[in-house]
Amino acid sequence: MAQHSWVSDGPTGVYKNHDLSSKLRMAAIKEAKFMQFVKPEEGYGKKKGESVTITRVSNVTVPTSDVLNELDTIPEDTLSLSTQAITVSERGRAIPYTSLSLDLSSFDLESAIQMKLKDQLKLRMDITAAAAFKAGKILAIPTGISATTFETDGAVSNTAVSNLNMYHVESIRDYMFSTLNIAPYMDDDYVCILSTQAKRGLLRDPAWVDWKKYTDPSAKFNGEIGRVENIRFVETNHTSALADSLGTGAVMGEAVFFGDSPVVMGVVEDPALRAKESEDFGRKKGVAWYGIYGFGQIWSDSANAGEARVVYLTSL
Repeated sequence: MAQHSWVSDGPTGVYKNHDLSSKLRMAAIKEAKFMQFVKPEEGYGKKKGESVTITRVSNVTVPTSDVLNELDTIPEDTLSLSTQAITVSERGRAIPYTSLSLDLSSFDLESAIQMKLKDQLKLRMDITAAAAFKAGKILAIPTGISATTFETDGAVSNTAVSNLNMYHVESIRDYMFSTLNIAPYMDDDYVCILSTQAKRGLLRDPAWVDWKKYTDPSAKFNGEIGRVENIRFVETNHTSALADSLGTGAVMGEAVFFGDSPVVMGVVEDPALRAKESEDFGRKKGVAWYGIYGFGQIWSDSANAGEARVVYLTSL
């Protein structure tokens, strides 16, 4: 006869573990690189209308000769002024929650919501700023391994058959310096923000390897481009800002090359987090980010030397 009779003291059905980890793990976001190269327009803000108008001064024509005859009057030139308007808009997103979710949750739900809204704002501003960088007239298309086609009307009409390489970097740099007369962004350097695929095309180019072999042998090991041809390269994996698969066979990644004063930001209300006024006696809550702002390329409507500031590497 058995000494003991065992009887289950658990309910019928599936046993479940309700113990949760004590730490929230947040999903990683893409890198946002454009905002660091955007400057707010000074003197514009609240009570100043829905757009800021930027006044621009074009270059004066340099005469073929400045020699004067004794009895001649000094020839006169015309100063040409133009304007560019940057329109601002209300922008924002929100996440609602309830007081019950706060009371029952073992996590700091409000902090998690605020963190993810800040991530969303960062990425959304990066996308909007990138669109302004890409809105100019000057386009560069790698139509061959040793061929760069420049278009000056802002409309893409060629297809890339090659990814970015040192030949294209050299031709774009020379076009910016010698043809467009673009001033450097900082010191003597231009800046290029490029997608991962565009970067990979450059790092696989034997000409780049030879260039770095003596100047920075660890560059390939570290996955860094650094400075080449007086251009500082910045990589982004934010494919909503710069596409990573354009051209024949998705061979190419996008990039923008620029110099001094490429894009400005008009700000009426700096984007920031806001708490929703509680409803239903405090049971319904929420957090939002909200701002009134806009971006614009200063010379987006010009392909003239001394005016255009950005070269956009793209393709059909």
